[in-house]
Amino acid sequence: MPQGPTGRPTITDVAARAGISKGMVSLALRGAPGPSAETTARVLRAAEELGYRPNRAASSLALRRTRLLGVTMTVRNAFHAELVEELQSAAEDAGYELVLAPVTRTRGERVAVETLLDSRCEALLLLGPEVGAGELRDWDARVPTVVLGRRSRSGPGAGPDVVRASDERGLRLVVEHLVALGHRDLVHVSGGSGDIAADRRAGFEAAAAEFGVRARTLEAGFDEEAGVRAAHRLLAEGMSATAVVAANDRVALGVLDVLARAGVSVPQQVSVTGYDDSPLARLGHVQLTSVGQDPGGQAREAVGLAVERLEGADRGDHRDVVVEPRLVVRGTTDAPRGPGMSQ
Repeated sequence: MPQGPTGRPTITDVAARAGISKGMVSLALRGAPGPSAETTARVLRAAEELGYRPNRAASSLALRRTRLLGVTMTVRNAFHAELVEELQSAAEDAGYELVLAPVTRTRGERVAVETLLDSRCEALLLLGPEVGAGELRDWDARVPTVVLGRRSRSGPGAGPDVVRASDERGLRLVVEHLVALGHRDLVHVSGGSGDIAADRRAGFEAAAAEFGVRARTLEAGFDEEAGVRAAHRLLAEGMSATAVVAANDRVALGVLDVLARAGVSVPQQVSVTGYDDSPLARLGHVQLTSVGQDPGGQAREAVGLAVERLEGADRGDHRDVVVEPRLVVRGTTDAPRGPGMSQ
Protein backbone atom coordinates (compact mmCIF):
# COMPACT_ATOMS: atom_id res chain seq x y z
CA MET A 1 0.00 0.00 0.00
CA PRO A 2 1.38 3.49 -0.82
CA GLN A 3 2.65 5.43 2.16
CA GLY A 4 2.51 9.19 2.76
CA PRO A 5 5.07 11.36 4.54
CA THR A 6 3.88 10.12 7.95
CA GLY A 7 3.90 6.43 6.98
CA ARG A 8 0.11 6.08 6.86
CA PRO A 9 -2.29 5.26 3.99
CA THR A 10 -2.48 8.14 1.52
CA ILE A 11 -5.32 10.24 0.17
CA THR A 12 -4.88 8.30 -3.08
CA ASP A 13 -5.89 5.12 -1.23
CA VAL A 14 -8.98 6.82 0.20
CA ALA A 15 -9.94 8.13 -3.25
CA ALA A 16 -9.60 4.66 -4.76
CA ARG A 17 -11.67 3.07 -2.00
CA ALA A 18 -14.39 5.74 -2.25
CA GLY A 19 -14.33 5.76 -6.06
CA ILE A 20 -13.86 9.53 -6.41
CA SER A 21 -11.01 11.96 -7.16
CA LYS A 22 -8.30 12.98 -4.70
CA GLY A 23 -9.50 16.57 -4.91
CA MET A 24 -13.03 15.58 -3.90
CA VAL A 25 -11.66 13.51 -1.01
CA SER A 26 -9.66 16.50 0.19
CA LEU A 27 -12.73 18.74 0.07
CA ALA A 28 -14.81 16.18 1.95
CA LEU A 29 -12.20 15.75 4.68
CA ARG A 30 -11.92 19.53 5.11
CA GLY A 31 -15.68 20.04 5.19
CA ALA A 32 -15.38 22.41 2.25
CA PRO A 33 -18.30 23.16 -0.10
CA GLY A 34 -18.72 20.79 -3.04
CA PRO A 35 -19.19 17.17 -1.97
CA SER A 36 -22.70 16.00 -1.15
CA ALA A 37 -23.53 14.58 2.25
CA GLU A 38 -23.54 11.09 0.73
CA THR A 39 -20.08 11.62 -0.81
CA THR A 40 -18.69 12.99 2.44
CA ALA A 41 -20.04 10.01 4.35
CA ARG A 42 -18.48 7.64 1.78
CA VAL A 43 -15.12 9.38 2.12
CA LEU A 44 -15.14 9.28 5.92
CA ARG A 45 -16.14 5.62 5.83
CA ALA A 46 -13.31 4.79 3.42
CA ALA A 47 -10.83 6.77 5.53
CA GLU A 48 -11.90 4.90 8.66
CA GLU A 49 -11.65 1.51 6.93
CA LEU A 50 -8.14 2.29 5.75
CA GLY A 51 -7.00 3.88 8.97
CA TYR A 52 -6.43 7.20 7.20
CA ARG A 53 -6.53 9.65 10.12
CA PRO A 54 -10.21 8.98 10.80
CA ASN A 55 -10.14 10.77 14.15
CA ARG A 56 -8.18 13.73 12.80
CA ALA A 57 -10.53 14.07 9.86
CA ALA A 58 -13.47 14.37 12.28
CA SER A 59 -11.48 16.74 14.47
CA SER A 60 -10.62 18.97 11.52
CA LEU A 61 -14.32 19.40 10.80
CA ALA A 62 -15.08 20.21 14.42
CA LEU A 63 -12.18 22.63 14.73
CA ARG A 64 -12.78 24.11 11.28
CA ARG A 65 -9.20 23.45 10.25
CA THR A 66 -8.29 24.60 6.76
CA ARG A 67 -5.65 21.93 5.97
CA LEU A 68 -3.95 24.52 3.77
CA LEU A 69 -0.18 24.78 3.32
CA GLY A 70 1.02 28.18 2.14
CA VAL A 71 3.84 28.34 -0.39
CA THR A 72 5.92 31.34 -1.46
CA MET A 73 7.65 31.08 -4.82
CA THR A 74 9.51 33.33 -7.24
CA VAL A 75 7.40 33.41 -10.39
CA ARG A 76 10.28 33.51 -12.86
CA ASN A 77 12.23 30.73 -11.15
CA ALA A 78 11.77 27.53 -13.16
CA PHE A 79 13.11 25.39 -10.33
CA HIS A 80 10.53 26.84 -7.95
CA ALA A 81 7.79 25.91 -10.42
CA GLU A 82 9.09 22.35 -10.48
CA LEU A 83 9.17 22.27 -6.68
CA VAL A 84 5.57 23.47 -6.50
CA GLU A 85 4.42 20.58 -8.70
CA GLU A 86 6.14 18.11 -6.39
CA LEU A 87 4.81 19.86 -3.29
CA GLN A 88 1.26 19.67 -4.63
CA SER A 89 1.54 15.93 -5.11
CA ALA A 90 3.03 15.40 -1.65
CA ALA A 91 0.42 17.64 -0.03
CA GLU A 92 -2.46 15.78 -1.70
CA ASP A 93 -1.08 12.47 -0.49
CA ALA A 94 -1.06 13.86 3.04
CA GLY A 95 -4.62 15.23 2.79
CA TYR A 96 -3.67 18.89 2.44
CA GLU A 97 -3.92 21.55 -0.27
CA LEU A 98 -1.52 24.28 -1.33
CA VAL A 99 -2.10 28.02 -1.48
CA LEU A 100 0.47 29.86 -3.62
CA ALA A 101 1.69 33.40 -3.00
CA PRO A 102 4.03 34.69 -5.73
CA VAL A 103 7.12 36.77 -5.02
CA THR A 104 7.76 39.25 -7.83
CA ARG A 105 9.81 42.35 -8.46
CA THR A 106 7.04 44.47 -6.96
CA ARG A 107 5.74 42.05 -4.32
CA GLY A 108 8.16 40.95 -1.62
CA GLU A 109 8.28 37.91 0.60
CA ARG A 110 6.79 39.67 3.61
CA VAL A 111 3.62 40.62 1.72
CA ALA A 112 3.39 37.11 0.28
CA VAL A 113 3.65 35.51 3.73
CA GLU A 114 1.09 37.86 5.27
CA THR A 115 -1.31 36.98 2.45
CA LEU A 116 -0.89 33.27 3.22
CA LEU A 117 -1.42 33.82 6.93
CA ASP A 118 -4.52 35.93 6.20
CA SER A 119 -5.77 33.00 4.11
CA ARG A 120 -5.59 30.81 7.25
CA CYS A 121 -2.78 28.59 6.02
CA GLU A 122 -1.79 26.22 8.79
CA ALA A 123 1.88 26.00 7.79
CA LEU A 124 4.34 27.79 5.50
CA LEU A 125 6.64 26.26 2.90
CA LEU A 126 9.08 28.97 1.81
CA LEU A 127 11.07 28.38 -1.38
CA GLY A 128 14.52 29.97 -1.19
CA PRO A 129 13.50 32.89 1.06
CA GLU A 130 15.88 35.84 1.33
CA VAL A 131 14.60 37.39 4.56
CA GLY A 132 16.72 37.26 7.69
CA ALA A 133 16.80 34.58 10.37
CA GLY A 134 14.83 36.78 12.77
CA GLU A 135 11.80 36.98 10.51
CA LEU A 136 11.94 33.28 9.80
CA ARG A 137 11.86 32.61 13.55
CA ASP A 138 8.92 34.99 13.95
CA TRP A 139 6.91 33.26 11.24
CA ASP A 140 7.74 29.84 12.68
CA ALA A 141 6.46 31.01 16.06
CA ARG A 142 3.09 31.78 14.43
CA VAL A 143 2.70 28.64 12.30
CA PRO A 144 4.97 25.66 11.51
CA THR A 145 7.42 26.87 8.85
CA VAL A 146 9.69 24.90 6.53
CA VAL A 147 12.41 26.60 4.50
CA LEU A 148 13.41 24.91 1.25
CA GLY A 149 16.73 25.54 -0.45
CA ARG A 150 18.75 27.49 2.10
CA ARG A 151 19.98 27.42 5.66
CA SER A 152 17.82 29.24 8.19
CA ARG A 153 20.88 30.38 10.19
CA SER A 154 18.63 30.62 13.25
CA GLY A 155 21.04 28.93 15.63
CA PRO A 156 20.91 25.55 17.39
CA GLY A 157 17.39 24.40 18.15
CA ALA A 158 15.76 27.59 16.92
CA GLY A 159 13.75 28.65 13.92
CA PRO A 160 11.99 26.76 11.14
CA ASP A 161 12.72 23.32 9.76
CA VAL A 162 14.99 23.29 6.71
CA VAL A 163 15.11 21.04 3.65
CA ARG A 164 17.93 21.71 1.19
CA ALA A 165 20.52 20.24 -1.08
CA SER A 166 24.15 20.76 -0.11
CA ASP A 167 25.17 23.74 -2.23
CA GLU A 168 28.81 23.37 -1.21
CA ARG A 169 28.78 19.75 -2.37
CA GLY A 170 27.00 20.71 -5.59
CA LEU A 171 29.64 23.24 -6.56
CA ARG A 172 32.40 20.81 -5.68
CA LEU A 173 30.87 18.33 -8.14
CA VAL A 174 30.99 21.03 -10.84
CA VAL A 175 34.62 21.96 -10.20
CA GLU A 176 35.65 18.31 -9.98
CA HIS A 177 33.99 17.66 -13.35
CA LEU A 178 35.68 20.62 -15.03
CA VAL A 179 39.09 19.76 -13.62
CA ALA A 180 38.72 16.18 -14.84
CA LEU A 181 38.08 17.59 -18.34
CA GLY A 182 41.34 19.54 -18.14
CA HIS A 183 40.16 23.04 -17.14
CA ARG A 184 42.59 25.01 -15.00
CA ASP A 185 41.15 28.54 -15.23
CA LEU A 186 37.60 28.98 -13.90
CA VAL A 187 35.32 31.92 -13.20
CA HIS A 188 32.26 31.76 -10.97
CA VAL A 189 29.36 34.12 -11.71
CA SER A 190 27.95 34.40 -8.20
CA GLY A 191 24.33 34.94 -7.21
CA GLY A 192 25.07 37.96 -5.04
CA SER A 193 24.87 38.51 -1.30
CA GLY A 194 22.18 36.05 -0.15
CA ASP A 195 22.73 32.85 1.84
CA ILE A 196 22.25 30.55 -1.15
CA ALA A 197 24.76 32.51 -3.21
CA ALA A 198 27.19 32.56 -0.28
CA ASP A 199 27.08 28.78 0.14
CA ARG A 200 27.60 28.18 -3.59
CA ARG A 201 30.44 30.71 -3.71
CA ALA A 202 32.10 29.03 -0.73
CA GLY A 203 31.75 25.63 -2.36
CA PHE A 204 33.31 26.87 -5.59
CA GLU A 205 36.23 28.61 -3.91
CA ALA A 206 36.98 25.69 -1.58
CA ALA A 207 36.94 23.17 -4.44
CA ALA A 208 39.11 25.36 -6.67
CA ALA A 209 41.65 25.69 -3.86
CA GLU A 210 41.55 21.95 -3.23
CA PHE A 211 42.25 21.13 -6.88
CA GLY A 212 44.83 23.88 -7.26
CA VAL A 213 43.26 25.70 -10.22
CA ARG A 214 42.97 29.41 -10.99
CA ALA A 215 39.63 30.74 -9.85
CA ARG A 216 37.87 34.07 -9.83
CA THR A 217 34.46 35.03 -8.49
CA LEU A 218 32.41 37.72 -10.21
CA GLU A 219 29.50 39.03 -8.16
CA ALA A 220 26.27 39.20 -10.14
CA GLY A 221 22.74 38.04 -9.27
CA PHE A 222 20.29 35.18 -9.73
CA ASP A 223 18.59 36.01 -13.04
CA GLU A 224 19.29 36.11 -16.77
CA GLU A 225 20.10 39.82 -16.74
CA ALA A 226 22.85 39.21 -14.17
CA GLY A 227 24.33 36.56 -16.44
CA VAL A 228 24.19 38.92 -19.41
CA ARG A 229 25.99 41.69 -17.52
CA ALA A 230 28.64 39.32 -16.21
CA ALA A 231 29.34 37.84 -19.64
CA HIS A 232 29.69 41.28 -21.23
CA ARG A 233 32.15 42.24 -18.51
CA LEU A 234 34.18 39.07 -18.98
CA LEU A 235 34.35 39.56 -22.74
CA ALA A 236 35.37 43.19 -22.35
CA GLU A 237 38.19 42.17 -20.02
CA GLY A 238 39.43 39.50 -22.43
CA MET A 239 39.29 36.81 -19.79
CA SER A 240 41.34 33.70 -20.43
CA ALA A 241 39.02 31.47 -18.37
CA THR A 242 38.01 28.27 -20.14
CA ALA A 243 34.94 27.60 -17.98
CA VAL A 244 32.14 29.70 -16.47
CA VAL A 245 30.43 28.29 -13.39
CA ALA A 246 27.07 30.09 -13.07
CA ALA A 247 25.18 30.42 -9.79
CA ASN A 248 22.04 28.91 -11.33
CA ASP A 249 20.51 27.95 -14.67
CA ARG A 250 18.98 31.37 -15.30
CA VAL A 251 22.37 33.05 -14.92
CA ALA A 252 23.90 30.43 -17.20
CA LEU A 253 21.29 31.14 -19.88
CA GLY A 254 22.21 34.83 -19.81
CA VAL A 255 25.88 33.92 -20.20
CA LEU A 256 25.14 31.52 -23.06
CA ASP A 257 23.12 34.15 -24.93
CA VAL A 258 25.92 36.73 -24.81
CA LEU A 259 28.57 34.20 -25.81
CA ALA A 260 26.49 33.04 -28.78
CA ARG A 261 25.97 36.61 -29.99
CA ALA A 262 29.72 37.31 -29.61
CA GLY A 263 30.66 34.26 -31.66
CA VAL A 264 32.25 32.40 -28.72
CA SER A 265 31.54 28.70 -29.16
CA VAL A 266 30.32 26.55 -26.27
CA PRO A 267 31.86 24.21 -25.25
CA GLN A 268 34.70 24.41 -27.80
CA GLN A 269 36.11 27.70 -26.46
CA VAL A 270 34.30 27.99 -23.15
CA SER A 271 32.43 25.48 -21.02
CA VAL A 272 29.41 26.71 -19.06
CA THR A 273 27.61 25.12 -16.12
CA GLY A 274 24.42 25.97 -14.25
CA TYR A 275 22.70 24.93 -11.05
CA ASP A 276 19.16 23.57 -10.38
CA ASP A 277 18.83 21.22 -13.37
CA SER A 278 15.63 23.11 -14.18
CA PRO A 279 13.45 22.34 -17.23
CA LEU A 280 15.32 25.16 -18.99
CA ALA A 281 18.57 23.23 -18.71
CA ARG A 282 17.02 20.20 -20.40
CA LEU A 283 15.79 22.00 -23.52
CA GLY A 284 17.20 20.47 -26.66
CA HIS A 285 18.86 23.65 -27.88
CA VAL A 286 20.36 24.39 -24.44
CA GLN A 287 21.55 21.05 -23.03
CA LEU A 288 23.14 22.74 -20.02
CA THR A 289 25.38 20.83 -17.64
CA SER A 290 23.77 21.52 -14.27
CA VAL A 291 23.40 20.36 -10.66
CA GLY A 292 20.15 18.61 -9.75
CA GLN A 293 18.63 19.13 -6.29
CA ASP A 294 16.08 16.28 -6.14
CA PRO A 295 12.91 18.44 -6.08
CA GLY A 296 10.70 15.40 -5.48
CA GLY A 297 12.70 14.34 -2.45
CA GLN A 298 12.80 17.87 -1.06
CA ALA A 299 9.04 18.25 -1.49
CA ARG A 300 8.25 15.00 0.30
CA GLU A 301 10.55 15.88 3.18
CA ALA A 302 9.15 19.41 3.50
CA VAL A 303 5.50 18.37 3.52
CA GLY A 304 6.31 15.54 5.90
CA LEU A 305 7.94 17.93 8.37
CA ALA A 306 5.01 20.37 8.22
CA VAL A 307 2.42 17.62 8.61
CA GLU A 308 4.38 16.09 11.48
CA ARG A 309 4.10 19.31 13.47
CA LEU A 310 0.49 19.98 12.47
CA GLU A 311 -0.54 16.50 13.56
CA GLY A 312 0.89 17.08 17.02
CA ALA A 313 4.30 15.41 16.90
CA ASP A 314 6.23 16.36 20.02
CA ARG A 315 9.81 16.94 18.95
CA GLY A 316 12.35 19.39 20.22
CA ASP A 317 14.81 21.11 17.93
CA HIS A 318 14.12 22.09 14.36
CA ARG A 319 15.20 19.68 11.62
CA ASP A 320 17.84 20.37 8.98
CA VAL A 321 17.39 17.80 6.20
CA VAL A 322 20.16 17.82 3.60
CA VAL A 323 19.64 15.91 0.34
CA GLU A 324 22.53 14.92 -1.90
CA PRO A 325 22.89 16.92 -5.14
CA ARG A 326 23.91 15.26 -8.40
CA LEU A 327 25.71 16.57 -11.45
CA VAL A 328 23.92 16.13 -14.79
CA VAL A 329 26.46 16.40 -17.61
CA ARG A 330 25.14 17.66 -20.96
CA GLY A 331 26.47 19.47 -23.97
CA THR A 332 27.83 22.73 -22.55
CA THR A 333 30.98 21.22 -21.02
CA ASP A 334 33.95 19.59 -22.72
CA ALA A 335 37.73 19.58 -22.60
CA PRO A 336 39.26 23.01 -23.28
CA ARG A 337 40.48 23.40 -26.86
CA GLY A 338 41.18 27.10 -27.29
CA PRO A 339 42.22 30.28 -25.48
CA GLY A 340 39.01 30.71 -23.51
CA MET A 341 37.23 34.01 -24.01
CA SER A 342 40.23 36.05 -25.06
CA GLN A 343 39.32 37.85 -28.24
